[in-house]
Amino acid sequence: MSFLSAGVASALSIRAPALAAGPGPRDGDAAAIVGTMTTPSSSAVPPPIRWGILATGRIAHAFATDLALVPDAELVAVGSRSITSAQRFVEAHRAEHPGAAVYGSYAELVADPTVDVVYVASPHSLHLEHTRLALEAGKHVLCEKPVTLTAADAEEMVALAREHDRFLMEAMWTACHPVIRALVTGLREGRFGTPRHLHAELGFVVERDPDDRMLDPALGASALLDMGIYPLTFAHLVLGEATSLQATADLSERSIDRDVAIAGRYPGGALATMTASITSWSSRTASIATDTGRIELSDFHHPTSATFTPYGGASTNDDSALESVVAIEGAEPVIGRGYGNEIVEVGSCLRAGLRESPLVPHAQTLTLMRQLDTVRAQVGVVF
Repeated sequence: MSFLSAGVASALSIRAPALAAGPGPRDGDAAAIVGTMTTPSSSAVPPPIRWGILATGRIAHAFATDLALVPDAELVAVGSRSITSAQRFVEAHRAEHPGAAVYGSYAELVADPTVDVVYVASPHSLHLEHTRLALEAGKHVLCEKPVTLTAADAEEMVALAREHDRFLMEAMWTACHPVIRALVTGLREGRFGTPRHLHAELGFVVERDPDDRMLDPALGASALLDMGIYPLTFAHLVLGEATSLQATADLSERSIDRDVAIAGRYPGGALATMTASITSWSSRTASIATDTGRIELSDFHHPTSATFTPYGGASTNDDSALESVVAIEGAEPVIGRGYGNEIVEVGSCLRAGLRESPLVPHAQTLTLMRQLDTVRAQVGVVF
């Protein structure tokens, strides 16, 4: 399936009627548990999905750049707390998204009748408030990860989406990433053996003003929430739901977790070790040891490929028993930095009438939010 085309510019200029908000399946329905990217059944060329972006920070800029790479998606509106910020954002993306409306409040953005779906890109602590605003205005929502600060708030968000019969998805690109999906499929099919141990780490040095959202506890600053959610999600996708987690962390003078290490036990006795940091440069690598070999990702956060190295039966884990390395590649291209694959999944789900994504189902989001709660309680971080 090709997502890039010479017709991107013309596709983005189309203004079509808003998507109908018909009923969609709930948890447990067949369409809600399919493990492949949703594909609409109609062969007709669909109208573009029309997006509004709520908040104009760094991640919103990256999202807008990837949105331009998806031919059947169109940015029609941007909202900020100030009209000046929204204007600067739209001007920065004028070449990619000509004609996007500018709003100096989030209420005005969600009231725009041309917007089908809102991307919530505000700080974690404001996600519930802003998602509620969009859902109550009748908009579908893609909410940046983690969807909230606590599992209780996430449960409230999911309940709101069901109450208003609107699509809701956490913007977790790992679950939509073609390489990760190919890896998980290969494990489920038994091609790489049975996973016994997983390790994943993610971190970088955050040197910003104290009131930056990455350092301000009032805005949900946390190595766990910003970085640790990725190793936890990766382990969940590969190994299943954790049966136990044990964590330790180093806290700042403002009581945010700067570094966190987690050990997890998973179904079948599989184990995982995961780390996250906002004080050090991690390798960003991940590895999975199975009973027949080893899977390695040099950058599991933005993978371009993965490898599986089989070992012979008489191996003592040295080079003498290595067999041919197998490349693991995605069935579709990675679109931009990976936000594009989330955007494609949202569009496919909306056209299929779904209210949650098979790749990022509500149950998965809630499970991981409960894991974050468990880890925070163990290390002494309270929001």
